Amino acid sequence: MQHDSAGLKTSWVCLLIVGVGILAFGVVATVAPGSGDERLMRADGMAATGMGLFGMLITLVPFRRGERWAWYAQWYYPVFWIAHLAGGLPPGKDHVHQVVFIVLSMVGLLLPVRVFFPRATPTG
Repeated sequence: MQHDSAGLKTSWVCLLIVGVGILAFGVVATVAPGSGDERLMRADGMAATGMGLFGMLITLVPFRRGERWAWYAQWYYPVFWIAHLAGGLPPGKDHVHQVVFIVLSMVGLLLPVRVFFPRATPTG
């Protein structure tokens, strides 16, 4: 069943932005790894590319349909970005993007809670 509420659309767009950001980092890290251990950066780039693609696919198909498992699976995004922020992990040194991705993923997951967990209707 496809859900087309404005709240759900806003939420999947937020999650899609996070996925595109991860995908973009992955592609850049794979193609132009920069300084340091080039092989490790390319491997990280390939992993990020896969993570971005899988996240986008989950967002665009089952999440938009309101499938509960997809809502649970997308909790990987805020956990991933909070761990990166708390650990001072790359990419980047300013960490602003991490805060932005945390906020976007949390909005994307909390806004449609009633789509994934509808209130029980009384029978009688």
